[in-house]
Amino acid sequence: MPDSLTRDDVAHVARLARLTLTEGELDLFTSQLAKILAHANQMATLDLEGIEPTPHPYPLSNVMRDDEPGPTLDRDEVLAQAPSAQDGMFRVPPVLGEEP
Repeated sequence: MPDSLTRDDVAHVARLARLTLTEGELDLFTSQLAKILAHANQMATLDLEGIEPTPHPYPLSNVMRDDEPGPTLDRDEVLAQAPSAQDGMFRVPPVLGEEP
């Protein structure tokens, strides 16, 4: 990997990503990306021999409750409160200009 990142490198990546960058953005992103890559290079030099990969710093457990049926609402009572109902279902306005 090259030691320094150039504006041309960032412009090339921007073209590949189909991004249009201003001159100011090219300067800003060149500086920011160079710092990110320098940090990644620093991390690559660490001796990680014998260290297990850590996908998450804390142990995870499923906290969902059991899926058990519970009391439900009465259909007729619910439909009675709806603005419009027809044949045991909610009646809603047409979608995308469809005729009712």
